Amino acid sequence: MDFWISQLFNGVSYGALLFLLAGGLSLIFGMMRIVNMTHGSYYLLGGYVALTVTWRNGPFLLAIVVGTLAIAFIGIAEWNAFLKRLSGQELGQVLTTMGFALIFQDLALVLWGGDPYMLPVPALLSGSYTVGRLYFPVYRVFIIVVAVFIALVLWLALERTRIGAMIRATVDDPEMARGIGINVYAISMAVFALGATLAALAGVVAGGFVGVYPGADFEILPYAFVVVIVGGMGSLKGALIGSLMVGLLDNFGKALFPELSYFTLFAPMAAILAVRPTGLFGRA
Repeated sequence: MDFWISQLFNGVSYGALLFLLAGGLSLIFGMMRIVNMTHGSYYLLGGYVALTVTWRNGPFLLAIVVGTLAIAFIGIAEWNAFLKRLSGQELGQVLTTMGFALIFQDLALVLWGGDPYMLPVPALLSGSYTVGRLYFPVYRVFIIVVAVFIALVLWLALERTRIGAMIRATVDDPEMARGIGINVYAISMAVFALGATLAALAGVVAGGFVGVYPGADFEILPYAFVVVIVGGMGSLKGALIGSLMVGLLDNFGKALFPELSYFTLFAPMAAILAVRPTGLFGRA
C-alpha cells in the first residue's frame, strides 16, 4: 500500500508541474490557435534566469519574480516582432517558433553551459512530512499548492471577470470584438505574455524539482501538447484533468513497466482521442 500511495503522490506532483506548463500552452495554443514551439524554451529559460538570480544570492521569491517577468518580456517581443503577423498561418508559426526554440537552446548552452543544475530552495520548502512510514517532500506539496492556486486564479479570471469575457470574445470572433470596441491587439498580446509567464513559472518551480539542464525544453514540450490536446483545445478544466492523467500515467508506467513507459502513457491518450477527437472537454 505504501508503494501505491507514494507513486500516487509523485504522479500528482508531476501532474501539477505539467499543469503550470500546459496551462500557459492552453492559452496560447488551445485558445489563440498559435502553434508555439518556443513554449518549452520559455520553461527552460525561466529556470536558467532564476538559477542566475540565486547564484547572485537572490532569495527564492525574487528568483521566481525575475524569471517569470524576464520570459514574459521575451514572449511579448516575439509576439510583436513575428507572431502577430502569422495569425492563422500554422506552418509559418511552426517554422518561426521552432527556429526560435533552436536559437534559445543554443543561447542557453552558450550562457549556462551543458551541466545540469538544481535550483536551491529555501529551508522552509526543504525536508519532508512524515506520515507513518511514508515521506512526502515539502517541495512537492508546494508545487501542488501553487498549481491549485494558479488554476483557481485562471478560472476566476477567465470565467468571472470582464477581462475574461473580453478574452473569450477575442478568441471566438476577433472581428466582432473589434466592432464593439475591444482592443484585440492588446488582449492577444496579454494572453500570449501570460502563457509565457506560466511556462517560465513552471521552469522555475521545476528547477528545484527535476533540475535545469540542456534539452529539458524539448523533453517536456510533447507532454504539454499531449495535455492540451487530450484535455481539449482551450479548456482550462481539460488542461487540469489532462495534466493529472499524464502525470499519473507517466509515473506509474515508469515504476511498473519501465520498458513500456511510453506505451503506457501514449496508448491511453490515443484511445481517448479515438473516442473523443476534440479531447475530453474540447468543443466540436
